[in-house]
Amino acid sequence: MQTGLGLRTLGACLGAALLAACAAEENGTTGSLTLGVTDAPVDQAAEVVMSFTGVTVKPAEGPAVERSFEEARSVDLLALTGAAREKLLDGVAIPAGAYSWIRLHVAAERGATDSYLMRNGEKHSLYVPSGGQTGLKLVRGFTLQEDGKADFTVDFELRKSIHQPQSGSGYQLRPSLRLVDNSSTGHLEGVVSGSYVTNKCGGSGNGLAVYVYAGADATPVDLDGREPEPVTTALVEQDDENGAYAYAAGYLPKGDYTVAFTCKADNDDPELDDSDVGLRDAANVEIVAGETTTHDFP
Repeated sequence: MQTGLGLRTLGACLGAALLAACAAEENGTTGSLTLGVTDAPVDQAAEVVMSFTGVTVKPAEGPAVERSFEEARSVDLLALTGAAREKLLDGVAIPAGAYSWIRLHVAAERGATDSYLMRNGEKHSLYVPSGGQTGLKLVRGFTLQEDGKADFTVDFELRKSIHQPQSGSGYQLRPSLRLVDNSSTGHLEGVVSGSYVTNKCGGSGNGLAVYVYAGADATPVDLDGREPEPVTTALVEQDDENGAYAYAAGYLPKGDYTVAFTCKADNDDPELDDSDVGLRDAANVEIVAGETTTHDFP
C-alpha cells in the first residue's frame, strides 16, 4: 500500500533528502521499510481517530528522509487491536544503512477535529501538544541492509496516553508508544469464561481487561508510573454469539511475561495510584516469535 507516498510513487525527487534517497535507489543501495500502527485500546470510547500526514526516518549520518502523504490518512486506532494493524508505509524503498529514529507526522491541533475521539455519540478534539510541529518521535536505532527488509509496528498505548484536561474541551494525547520489530514478535490471546466474569466481577462492565507485564512472576500494579508498568493492556470483550469473553494483545517481543485480569480497568488513571483496580489471577506466559500464545481465564 503506497498510495499517497512521495518519491517514486509521484515520479519526482524534490529536496536534498529526497534527492539523496533517489540517488541511492538509482545506485541500488536501498532496502525496503514497512511501518504499521496498532493499538492497545482504552475504555469508554467508540472511536479514536488519528490523522497521519507522513513519516520521516533519520539516518545516523546524513539528512532525514521524509515521505509525505498526498492526503492525510485517518486511522481509527480502536479498530486495530490484537494482531490487526494499518500500514502507513508498505515496502517503501529507502537508502540502506543505520537509522537513529522514526517520526510520525500528525494533524492533531487543539480545537481541530482532524484527529478526534468519539464518546457517547459526540466527537471530541484529540490533540497532541506541539504535534503539528514535532510529530510523534520514536527514538530507536535500526540498520537496513542493502536489498534487506525492515518491518516495524508502532503500538499506541491509549490507556496510558489519553487525558482529559480539567479545564477546556477535547482530549489530549500524551503519546506512550512502542516500536517493535515484527520479525521478533508474537501475539497473545485467550478466552475469559462468562462464569469467571460473573464470579469475579459480578457481571460484565466497561472495565474488563488483561494487563501484560514483562518477565515471569512480575507483581501486577496499575498504571501509575511504578515499575513494573504493563507493556500493554487488552480489553476483554464479549462474543455475542456464545456469551464468552475474549481478549487479544499483539506485537509482543518474544520472551516471558506475566498476565493479570481486572474488572475495573476503567478506574485506572495513569496519573494516580488506583488501589481499587484489583488486578488478580496473575499467570506466566511465553511469547514465541511468529506464533500466537493462548492463555485463558476459566
